[in-house]
Amino acid sequence: MSDERDERPALEIIRGSATEEELAALIAVVSDAYAAEESDAVAEEPVMSAWTRTQRSLRTPLRRDIPWGRFAG
Repeated sequence: MSDERDERPALEIIRGSATEEELAALIAVVSDAYAAEESDAVAEEPVMSAWTRTQRSLRTPLRRDIPWGRFAG
């Protein structure tokens, strides 16, 4: 099984000719933007108090459309 992070994106210049310095600057800017976006995309874990952990959930409402017992006519 290969990890998705092991795969590196391909960079292809399709128009013009870029120097090594321009490519290095491009890679640095894109890498920095990706790292900033990745750090901002972390979801905060909800904080649960002791009360919410031990609290019993609410009962579902009774269904009024079902008659009670065998004696419903």
